Amino acid sequence: MTDDDNIGNIRDDDDFDDDDIDGNFVDEVGGEGNRIVGVRAQAVVEHVARALADDPDAIEVDLQERRGDVTLLIHANPDDMGRLIGRRGRVIQAVRQVGRAAGAAEGVRATVDVAE
Repeated sequence: MTDDDNIGNIRDDDDFDDDDIDGNFVDEVGGEGNRIVGVRAQAVVEHVARALADDPDAIEVDLQERRGDVTLLIHANPDDMGRLIGRRGRVIQAVRQVGRAAGAAEGVRATVDVAE
């Protein structure tokens, strides 16, 4: 079978997954009202915080949504607080920037704080 035989067919096999012809992901959730807001930002912040911490299992990121804004609260082992905040707060400022960027990709305003 040649490529000309497949014109008009999406796939010949039965293993059709959630990709369309261009390789873009087809979203199964219909409508904007069914999505959980801020999940991408939460996942990104949690990933970065776990990479920074000595005890990654103790990292937990809570998501709170209020009127379209998302607040991400990082809970960590007290021994890892210094690593998350960094000298003069430089590390947490970088984590906040990454969180804002991930939130902007979803169309939400995300803020990141550290729980004491």
